[in-house]
Formats: sequence, structure tokens, C-alpha cells
Amino acid sequence: MAEAVLIGEQIEDDEVQEILKTGTDLRQYAAQIEKEFKEVENRSIDDYIKESQNIANLHNQIGNTSNILERMESMLMDIQDALNNISTEITSLQKKSVSMSVQLTNRQSIRAQISQFIEDMAVPEEMVSCIMDSPVTEKEFVTHLNELNHKLNLMKELNFKESKSSQDVSDVLQKLKIKAMSKLRLYLMEQIYKFRKPMANYQIPQNAMLKYKFFFEFILSNERTVAQEICNEYVDTMSKIYYSYFKSYSTRLGSLKFEEAVSKDDLMGLDDAGPKGIFSKTSSLKNKSTVFSIGDRGEVLNQQLEAPIIVPHAQQKFRYAYEALFRSEQYALVDNACREYLFVTDFFIVRGAQAQELFNQIMGKTTALLIKNLETYVQDCYDTIALFLCIQLCFRYQLMCHKRCVPALDKYWDNLHAVIWPRFEQVFRMNIQSIQDCDPTKFPKETGPHYITRRYAEFSAAIVGITENFPNELVSHMLLELQEEVKCFMLRMAAIFTTRKEQLIYLINNYDLVLGVLMERTRDNSKEAEAFRELLSTRSAEYVEEILAPHLGGIIQFVKDCEQMRDKEQTEELKRQERRSLQLVANFSANWKKSLEELNREVFLSFPSLLTGSQLLQLALAQLVQYYHKFYKLLTPNARAQLVNIHVIMIEVKKYKSNF
Repeated sequence: MAEAVLIGEQIEDDEVQEILKTGTDLRQYAAQIEKEFKEVENRSIDDYIKESQNIANLHNQIGNTSNILERMESMLMDIQDALNNISTEITSLQKKSVSMSVQLTNRQSIRAQISQFIEDMAVPEEMVSCIMDSPVTEKEFVTHLNELNHKLNLMKELNFKESKSSQDVSDVLQKLKIKAMSKLRLYLMEQIYKFRKPMANYQIPQNAMLKYKFFFEFILSNERTVAQEICNEYVDTMSKIYYSYFKSYSTRLGSLKFEEAVSKDDLMGLDDAGPKGIFSKTSSLKNKSTVFSIGDRGEVLNQQLEAPIIVPHAQQKFRYAYEALFRSEQYALVDNACREYLFVTDFFIVRGAQAQELFNQIMGKTTALLIKNLETYVQDCYDTIALFLCIQLCFRYQLMCHKRCVPALDKYWDNLHAVIWPRFEQVFRMNIQSIQDCDPTKFPKETGPHYITRRYAEFSAAIVGITENFPNELVSHMLLELQEEVKCFMLRMAAIFTTRKEQLIYLINNYDLVLGVLMERTRDNSKEAEAFRELLSTRSAEYVEEILAPHLGGIIQFVKDCEQMRDKEQTEELKRQERRSLQLVANFSANWKKSLEELNREVFLSFPSLLTGSQLLQLALAQLVQYYHKFYKLLTPNARAQLVNIHVIMIEVKKYKSNF
């Protein structure tokens, strides 16, 4: 606006300046302007007079419009007041709705609880009738028994809270409980009494009891004295049944043992002459080779481990080694004991120490009987293999029990080990001592394998083969002791021969026997096999030198002497050996074929094993060729020209190559 005023003032100033420039009289000019204003005013009045009616109408319309707006304002105010009232009412209704919803939820909740409580407390007529009259094996009886048990538990809880509501049905529930307990006790006792029938299959009543194991759970939760009575009756019955069964079974199995047992005269180092224990005369083990051979007895740890038990009355014509009878007896125990333990834990609802105690009450007399029977056998047993097989059977059956989740027999297996291990160690050491006590001079001078060596080989292979899956430090230590003692015995036996060659033949034959048996029955890389393989290799090399000496002794000595001179750089001395070398060449050229024939004959006559003889012959021939090469290199050109060509010798050597 300030700018407009300034502009207006600027215009007026311009007009004033224009007037001044033209020389117009200001008073005259003002009068003229005044006149124009009057004219304009008069024209405006005329226009207003002409439009007076319209202005009056406009005024009236404005007045009417103002009245209408006043009425509309009043109406809107009324509507606003009405809306305020409605909002208040809605808020009030919402509060009432929330309150009614909470009340409804509470009433529904309490209704469900009250309904459930009434249902739990009420005793339907159908339940009373079923508990009183229906057989316990009926499905409806079991269903109502579960309901009754629930009601009894609820009543106990209410009585603990001193609730008066429980008093209304307490008498009825107690009477139903007594009736149900009576029927359940009678049923379970009947099942237990079925065990006592002769030739009864006790698995059938056990399965029936397991089917209705809730019966005992009901009795246990409502009347512990009755539950204890049933448990005691079952324990007493089954204890007698198992004891009677295993006592009879063990006695009958005992009649199937071999008639003659291994005795103290069957130790490894005792004289082989005359009848020897269970393997002599018409013994039931007459098809076995020796006391120390395992044969197929080891099958009790493999294919026969879980084979059906021996039925004595069906096997009267057969006789068995003790470990076979022991396996059958222990497998029968494992089968019955595992089933019994699982039944006890499931039916009587016991775990841990309680389950172990209950199991011991049932099977304790039986296991004590079996331990006593084992003690009776072991105290006079000299069959080391049988004892060791029994130990291994215990290990395997204990593992089998663990796989079946039955730890209850662990103490029993420990007791068996405590009985067998000391005797096993004692008899083992008696065998070692028997070898120590051997007098080599009492044996005939034979270079073939000694029977004690064969016994050791069979026995060692048996023990090593058995322990592959269950190694034991004590057994390994005793095997090492036995091995050292047998090696000493072989050296003492070899000493009775006058010549070194005979001694070596004896040692090689015996080492070879042991190694052959060990490699056949055990792993090739067992410690025992490695030890005798090394001994055999050493003695074989020495034997080869020994048998080559009569035929190549001069050449061998010549080679050794010349190599020594060459090492010492004694050139002149080497040249002086030409005459000696010519004699050796002439002798070799005249006799080498005969020497090969004699070597072949001597080797095969000295060793009963064709394979061993062939290997030694090939070793000797290889050594002969090696010495020939060394001899050839040390000869002068003149001597080489007189020596048999190497190709001729190789052709002849190949004739003695064996197909073994």
C-alpha cells in the first residue's frame, strides 16, 4: 500500500508539474475539479434512486437469508447435541459389552470346570454295574477302571484340600475300589498260578499280564500292600520255576559231556607216548587231533553263538565239549533273564536299583546255582581252550545283554570271570612249566617237527585266533612267555644233534610248522607269526650256507678272501691267487651238475614239507648263482675262459624249479 501511495503522489506531482508548465491558474483548475465531482455525485444519486427498489429487495433477501441461517445454526446445534448424546451412549454400551463379555467368559470357564468337576465326581450307574459284574478282561471294564482310577486320584486331592464336595461320593468310590481291587488281585494271582503248572509255557501268562499291566498300576496307586503281595507271589513263583528249570537242564546237559576229560597228564610238555586224556582210545573226542587243537570248537563264538540251545533228551546219542554245553546253558540264561528283566521293569514299573533288586530276587538262586556248577567243573579242569572259550562266551553274552538294554547280569558275568580267569591262568602256567621241565635227552633224535612244537602251534593259533576281537593284556603276556619257553625248548632239542646242519634242519622244520599253523589260523601279521617268520628266515639263510659248504666251500672261501684283499687294496696278493682259482674252476667244472643233484636230494630228504624243501632249494640255488657271479668277477681272463658258462648253469638250475 505504501508503494501505491507513493505512486499516487508521484502522479499528482506530475500533474502539478504539467499544470505549472502550461501556466494554468490553480484556482481555476480546482474549481473545475470541484465541478466535475458534483456532476459525478449527481449522476451517482440518480443511479442509486433508479436502483432503490432493487437495493430494498436485496436488503430484504439478506434479512431472510440471515433468518434462515439462524434457524439452520439452531438445527445444527441440536444435531450436535444429539450426536454428543449418542457418543456417550455408545461409550456406555461398549463398557457394558466388555463387562458382559468378561462375565460370559468367566461363566463359561467356570461352567467348563464345574461341568468337568461334576463329571469327575459323579459316579455313573453304568460304571458301578460294569465294575461290579463285568469280567476284568472286558474292554468296558478296563475303560471304567481307568475312569475309577481318575476319580480316586481326584478324591485324594480333594481330601488333601479338605474339600466337602468329596464326601458325597467318597463312600461309593471306596466300595468300588475295594471291589475292583478284589477282582484284579484274583485275576493276577490266577495268572501267576498258571506258571506253576507242569510243562507250562510261562510266556503266555506273562504276555496276558503285560496286556493288562494297568491292573497292577491301579493296585499300586491305591493299595500298596496288595501290590507287594502280588509282587512277592510272582517273585517266589518265578524264582522256584527258574531254579528248577536250570537245575534240571544243567544236570541233563552234564550227561552229554565227553566221557573222558582233559587231565593233568595232558599238559603240553608231557610225554606223548601212551593214551592221552580225552583224545585216546574210544573217547568221545577221538576225531580231535590233540588237546591243544581248537578244530571247530571255536564255532561256539561265531555261528553257534545264538544257535538254538541243546535239547538233552533229543541229543542223547551225541557228546559235546564243555564249552558247547556252557554256551547252551548261558544262552538259555541270557534269553530268559533278558525277557524277565524287561517284563519286570515294564509290569512292576521299576527302574534302576529297584529293578536290579527285584531281578536278583527272581534270578539270584538260579545264577548262584550256575556259578556253583561252574566252580565244580573248573576246579578239576585242565582244558585251557575250553576255559578260554568260556571266558570269551561271557564277554559276548554280556555284550548281547547290553544290546538288549539289560544290565542286570553284569555282576553275574563278573562272578563267572572271577571263577574262570584264575584257573585259566593257573593251567596256562602249568603248561609253560611242563615245557620248562622237559628233558630233551629223553626224546628220540628226529629232525622232523616235534609233537610239543605242534601242540604249541595249534594252541597258540587257537588262543590268538580267539582273542582277535577281544584282546587281553594278560593273555598276550602269557602267550609271549609260552613262546619264549617253546623257543628255548627248540634250541635245547637242537643241541642234542651233533652236527650244525642237523640242528638247523630241526629248527627249520619246527619253525616252519609253527609259522604254517599260525598263518593258516590267524592273521599273517600277528606278533607270533612275525617272530617265527624272522627266526625261520635267519635259520634258512644259515642252513643254505651250511649245505653249500661241501660243494662250494672252496669258492665261497676264495670269494671272501679275495673281497677282503680287494677292500684292503692288496693287489699283488690278489694276483698270486690265480693258481688257486684255476684249481677251483677245474673242480667246479667237473662236479657242478653232481652238486646240484645232491643238493636237491639232500634238501627234500631233510624236510617233510615239500613247500619248505622247495623254498630252501631255491634259496640255495639263488645263493649258489650269487657266489658264482662274485667268483667269476674275481677271476683272471685265463681262468674265466675255463669256467662253465653262466647260461649253462642257469638252464640246469631251472630244471630244479618247483611248482609248489
